[in-house]
Parts: sequence; structure tokens; C-alpha cells
Amino acid sequence: MYLDFYGLRERPFTLQPDPEFLYLGRRHSTAYTLLEYGICNQAPITVLTGEIGAGKTTLLRHLLNQLDEGTEVGLISNTHRAFGNLLEWISLAFDLPFEGQSEAALYRQFVDFLIRRYAQGQQTLLIVDEAQNMDPATLEELRVISNVNADKDQVLQLVLSGQPELREVLRRPELEQFAQRVAVDYHLGPLEAEETDAYIRHRLAVAGGDEELIEPAARRFVHHQSGGIPRLINNLCDLALVYGFAAQQRPVTAELVHEVVQDRIRNGGGLLTRRHKGPGVVPVGTDEDEVKGEEGPKRIDSA
Repeated sequence: MYLDFYGLRERPFTLQPDPEFLYLGRRHSTAYTLLEYGICNQAPITVLTGEIGAGKTTLLRHLLNQLDEGTEVGLISNTHRAFGNLLEWISLAFDLPFEGQSEAALYRQFVDFLIRRYAQGQQTLLIVDEAQNMDPATLEELRVISNVNADKDQVLQLVLSGQPELREVLRRPELEQFAQRVAVDYHLGPLEAEETDAYIRHRLAVAGGDEELIEPAARRFVHHQSGGIPRLINNLCDLALVYGFAAQQRPVTAELVHEVVQDRIRNGGGLLTRRHKGPGVVPVGTDEDEVKGEEGPKRIDSA
């Protein structure tokens, strides 16, 4: 609704993961490099964790876009406690038939699939997003399934992405063997203040707009309120653009962003991070140093 008013081709701050808008700050760049390293060097298991909205899924989608045709990728992205038969989900991820088959038949089918791929000189990669929802028994089953080797080569590689709780699960005694096979492990933290500034300008530019459409003071305020979490940054910036459009105001000022936050808090939907749990908001213009403050698998497209 505000695209023409701001001279934008598309919305710069949607909440859906979009690799086209990927901004590689220091931590995100390190995370992506480690993901690439793990795959290129046949790491048995790679683990990426981060807070909700930190950008893990966007990094994974960017990774998928960069992989060559010699890598077969299966993606499991809707894990939950009542997960059900793991082999059915794996079969679904690789577009293998699974309905009406026994667990033994599914395992044999998957191993044969891996061996065929290996014989063709191709890698097989299974990505599990939101892996913190898998219970220890399922994770251990995943380790056993992945323990298929051919000489010195890893026939199946795993990439697990999830919230920080995943790290706690993997420290449990019954998952010691799983943890020992984790070759690459990284926790994706929030953006620093200068990265949030660059992130906002980057997304505005990619969307075809003026990098300074949101003023510097407003960008600083967005960082204070979001804690540097990309999804919260997007949410707040998108709403600020809507408010600016309603007021026919550009550029977006810190006062306008402050109004958005106050309205959200007043309506019980405050954009408060774990760092900002108090009843108020950081005053406009405050410098950063002053801030203390049950169902089975469904057929879906695989990666």
C-alpha cells in the first residue's frame, strides 16, 4: 500500500525468509562460511542455533540456492513433539514413497537411495529446521540412520538448525554419541548497532528505495527496541513505513518509530525483546551506551 509513496519496488521488511534480501553481517557471514565449510568438508553433523527471528532460515535458504546440482537436498521444516515416524519424514523430504511401508522397508529404501547417489558421485544432505522440537529419542534415531559410510566418505550429511534449546538437548547424556559427531557448531547472535543500521539501509536499497528513507536516529532506536533481532527489526520498520504513509511523512523519523512502539505496547503487542522486558520504551534520541536496559507427513515440495 505504501510502495509508490516511498518509491519502492517491493516491501523491504517482510517477515518471510527471503535470500534476495540477505545481509551478511559479521556473525551471519561467519555462520554461512561454517555451513559451507561443513558441507564441502563432509562434516557428519553441522549445528546452527540462534534466537527466534535471528535469520537462521534465511541463511539456510541462501545456502540451498548456492548448492550445485551434484548435491541432493532433503528438507524437514515442520518438526514438532508428536513427530511420528522419522523415516517417513525423511522419505518425504527426498520424494521417496513411504505410505504403507514398514519401518524396515523404509530404512532399506533410504540406504539404497544413499548408495545410488554416492555411486553417481553426488552428495546427500538432510537439513532439519526447528530441530529443537525433536525429542532425544528421535535425534538418536537420526544419528543411527545417518551412520552410513562408504570408505572415507560421508554418504549422508546432516544440518540441524534450531533455537538455543537445541544446544541444551544435545548436551544430554543419552545424546553423547550424537554430540561427538557434530563437526561444525555455531550460535548465531543478534546484530550489533552498526550492523542493524547497515541491515536497514541494505534492505531499503534492495527494494529499490532510498537508503536514508529511515533516518539514522530512527535506525538507532529500532536497534534499541529490537535488540538486533532481524525479524523484530523487520516488523518494526514495516509498521513505521505504514505509519509514515498514513501521516504522509517521509523520511521516517525516530519520533514516528517511537509512536509505533508506544501503540504496540498500549495495545498489548509490544515489540519488546528479552533485553527490554520493562513497561516502557527507550526514549527517542538515547545513545546506545545509555541503554541498559498430532499429524503425519504431508506431501510438500522438498528443497
